[in-house]
Amino acid sequence: MLDAMTTTDWIIDIVLVLIVFRQMREERLTARTVLLPLAIIGWAAVNYLHPVPTAGNDLLLAGLFAAAGVVFGLFGGLLTRVRLADGQVRVRASVGAAALWVASMGFRLGFAVWSSHASGAAHVAHFSSAHDITSAQAWVVALILMAFGEVVVRLGTIVLRGQRLLARARREETAPAPQAQPGAYV
Repeated sequence: MLDAMTTTDWIIDIVLVLIVFRQMREERLTARTVLLPLAIIGWAAVNYLHPVPTAGNDLLLAGLFAAAGVVFGLFGGLLTRVRLADGQVRVRASVGAAALWVASMGFRLGFAVWSSHASGAAHVAHFSSAHDITSAQAWVVALILMAFGEVVVRLGTIVLRGQRLLARARREETAPAPQAQPGAYV
């Protein structure tokens, strides 16, 4: 059903998994931290999202997979530790965040490998026929959009959490010191 995975496909999947394992060490949240995963999924968009099939239930499939990616991304972002140290946002993927990422990446990778072999391809073809999914490209688009949803929402959640910490720290710096009440011990 789906074409066999190329060496490039394997490399991209492995790099995306390694990015999260690397984040199990605390690091500063920087433009590079955000831009590297976005560049990888941008590259995937250019290479895999053409054409986007719209017949039958192809868009529904893509929407469901994208929604699943958004949910994975939200939980992954919430399970990532975000703290402020020396005025800088620091992030560290928790075991739960890494496990969620590996599970979702593993699902996509496993599905791609399974569906490129005869028995998996037959199951996918039967399911597609029964549910009015019109092409193998619909599955490719769905899997890529799932990854996009996960990456973008996870990063967005982490960045927003970091920005909230910075804003809170700035408010605390500019807030006037509380005045001691007469007769109160300080």
